[in-house]
Amino acid sequence: MNARMKALPADRSWDDDSRWAAVCARDVAADGHFVYAVRTTGVYCRPSCASRRARRENVSFHADPAAAEAAGFRACKRCQPAGGGRQSRHLAAITRACALIEDSATLPELDQLAAAADMSPYHFHRVFKRVTGLTPRAYAAARRKARMRDALVDGASVTAAIYDAGFNSNGRFYAASGAALGMHPSAYRDGGAGETIRFAVGQCALGSILVAATARGLCAIALGDEPQALVHELEDRFHRAELVGGDPAFEATVARVIGFVEEPRRGLDLPLDIRGTAFQERVWQALAAIPPGRTVSYGEIAAAIGQPAAVRAVAGACAANTLAVAIPCHRVVRADGSLSGYRWGVARKRALLAREAGG
Repeated sequence: MNARMKALPADRSWDDDSRWAAVCARDVAADGHFVYAVRTTGVYCRPSCASRRARRENVSFHADPAAAEAAGFRACKRCQPAGGGRQSRHLAAITRACALIEDSATLPELDQLAAAADMSPYHFHRVFKRVTGLTPRAYAAARRKARMRDALVDGASVTAAIYDAGFNSNGRFYAASGAALGMHPSAYRDGGAGETIRFAVGQCALGSILVAATARGLCAIALGDEPQALVHELEDRFHRAELVGGDPAFEATVARVIGFVEEPRRGLDLPLDIRGTAFQERVWQALAAIPPGRTVSYGEIAAAIGQPAAVRAVAGACAANTLAVAIPCHRVVRADGSLSGYRWGVARKRALLAREAGG
């Protein structure tokens, strides 16, 4: 299920900065974990409330509605934080619809999904896209591709994977498999068997760097402290591919990538072998449009792709990026401008931003 649809871990610790960031993003995934109150109005709300944003100095946070009411605040009539509330009802309805999609061999009709969510088809389509970041059809396609990958990893034959994933023809399966897997389905099932991936490890200002490429383009740019750990990660990802190192011609490609890391403003004119869901690829395209020296928030990226409620899903897409710097997820920060997690370490994120700001 999409990251927006997952409940946050019960043991997640919230500080005031992360609470305020969730309020600024109107993050529905934070609902139920705390409420916020506004001193000037005497009202408390859910984090996802669509009411006009209050000034930070007038906001206090409370563990639950009972705590807010004990402090003298009354419930917001718009988001109904003390009861079911529209946002919670929408989330529960879309969860039911997603379960129906996942349990069906083919995509149910829009009318059927809307009926399961107790909404009109038009309203359901809008709410589904706002909550998940995808249309029902795109969500179904993403789940079908995920089933395809799981079946192949589990050792199923390609023919079995076609039907297990819900494809009703070989042609549709192979049309989708290239974008979903980045290689022939049988090669993916076999951990990249039959594929040749060139790679090399070098050093840059950020530590060790591994660059790898298939025939389609760069498939990995990874940063780390230990070169061997980067190689092991590549081996795990393509455990049966032919990994070729020490290729002099490829060393020149690595040098170009290192030069780009050192000086991002020069650009990287190399093809990329990008693999992700439709939603992830939309996020990565938006990231690629951020110029060096600029930062944007996760909420701004969500708005840029037309899914302002999908802030957590945007963060998940950034975390899934395997092409450091080439897809500049380091340029995305929290709503308050502070740095959040980074696949290759927050220290490297800070160093990249400092280098770009000084360039």
